Amino acid sequence: MNIPQDLKYTKEHEWIRVEGNRVTVGITDYAQDQLGDIVFVELPAVGDEVESGDGFAVLESVKAAADVYAPVSGTVVEVNEDLEDDPALVNTDPYGQGWLAVFELAEGEDLSELMTAEEYQQFLAEQE
Repeated sequence: MNIPQDLKYTKEHEWIRVEGNRVTVGITDYAQDQLGDIVFVELPAVGDEVESGDGFAVLESVKAAADVYAPVSGTVVEVNEDLEDDPALVNTDPYGQGWLAVFELAEGEDLSELMTAEEYQQFLAEQE
């Protein structure tokens, strides 16, 4: 299982790449594996305000549809439009070309609740 060291993680299996006051968000290798082949991605609109814990995107696979929850509060400033034509990028490259959205963090947003790669790996081990 691929768990990059430079990212932060949530218990809902999202990853976060922090770059200044912006974060790129996607789902983990574990999450895409559990969902199976993703056939459709519903992304938020640029400018949408999101609250931490709210659903902001929907991934539809051959198995099921799953909400993706915002790991932080902020404003959507970019979405991965490549997923409209190729939703399978979430499966083939979840930490690269399969990213979902970029948020500008809300003022004072606290990232301390997010897990490190080691903490996420331990969390997964406890789930089995």
